[in-house]
Amino acid sequence: MKVYISGISGTGMGPLALMAKAAGIEVCGSDLAKGAVYDELIKQGIEVFIGEQNGDFLRMKMEQGVDWFVYTSALPDTHAELVLAREAGIKCTKRDDFTAYLVEKLGLKMIAVAGTHGKTTTTAMIVWAAHKMKIKASYLVGTTLGFAPSGAYHKGDKYFIYEADEYDRNFLKYHPWLAVIPAVSYDHPDIYPTREDYEEAFRQFREQSAFVIEHKDGKIMQKYMESEEDFEHEAMYKPNDFNLAGEARRIDAALAANAVFAMQQNDFADRGIEVDYYAGALIEILNDFPGVGRRFERIADYVYTDYAHHPEEIAATVEMVKEEASLLGAKGVVVVYQPHQNTRQHEVRDGYRDAFVGVDKLFWLPTYLTRENSELEVLTPEELIGGLSNREIAESAELGEELEARLKEYLRKGYLVILMTAGPADGWFREKFGI
Repeated sequence: MKVYISGISGTGMGPLALMAKAAGIEVCGSDLAKGAVYDELIKQGIEVFIGEQNGDFLRMKMEQGVDWFVYTSALPDTHAELVLAREAGIKCTKRDDFTAYLVEKLGLKMIAVAGTHGKTTTTAMIVWAAHKMKIKASYLVGTTLGFAPSGAYHKGDKYFIYEADEYDRNFLKYHPWLAVIPAVSYDHPDIYPTREDYEEAFRQFREQSAFVIEHKDGKIMQKYMESEEDFEHEAMYKPNDFNLAGEARRIDAALAANAVFAMQQNDFADRGIEVDYYAGALIEILNDFPGVGRRFERIADYVYTDYAHHPEEIAATVEMVKEEASLLGAKGVVVVYQPHQNTRQHEVRDGYRDAFVGVDKLFWLPTYLTRENSELEVLTPEELIGGLSNREIAESAELGEELEARLKEYLRKGYLVILMTAGPADGWFREKFGI
């Protein structure tokens, strides 16, 4: 089979290409610019065209044969490659359909991690711990990993660990053996018009899963959905078992530990083995978790970058960074924040009220605009700052020399500086402050 992936080098599609290649599928693709997974793709011998996606490269590959055109939810229907593929009668689907195909083709048990926030770190933690415990598992993670490629498959793998995105209802394509849910807070109003729509999608996701492990009201709960008894109970590993900085990270670690424990127990049951299990092993492994790209990622001394862009996620990251600052002996915490999507800001603006409590200084950048409702007025930094309970610590800012100089002065004085964004400010921040 020959598969063409449009947008191949980003954190969403790149790992999928790596897994397909490892599974023996011929894969190539294109992207406007080199994404985070580009180097990994080239290293694995995957052909990638970088530049204008006007259809020329796809047309050339079609002469050699293309069986399946895979694209992201962000690709508009008018995209030149998508239009060309459809006109040529090539099978065209979003990535979730191709992912589901791979899982079924390879006979893998899916561990799907879904949630408004926490899913990337939890997924990466499961990958880290499963490999340390020598469990045969392939995986796809929507970010770069310092300890492994972003996606992998080896012949003989039994499990498939996957970061399942709720955007565009992608995660409803799957029927996982195990669903892991770190948090559910209303998001993506462009897809889910109401909070009830959003929660209904997660209810359906749970019902499509055989087994669910979920963070609820400060506890890690688990439930066998296919059991005749409607019995939910607290899982073995709890957040307080771990000594990682930040309650959110400890929650993710507890979820990961319980997921890997379930995988290991399933392996033992399949082989008819009874073992005297040492529960502390997973705690030790996860306490050594090295982190992932864009999730509380340290890029220099006292300098971090994080993907947080939802009020609840921001509040959790603030708690984490406050603990880190205390451990480092930093004078305080300075945050640079770039909101993502104006449509989202209209829905979540009230949630920001206490999200930055504990921060000493906040620089609020203009919203990164993408997939917008043109009828909505674009909210300014000043309007969004006005809803904060501690608005006196915040001011609007622009990426540039002035902000760079002010942040360097805070660093000189001993403050910890962190960027929170799902947008392009990360590239600027790394260039100016990364090692």
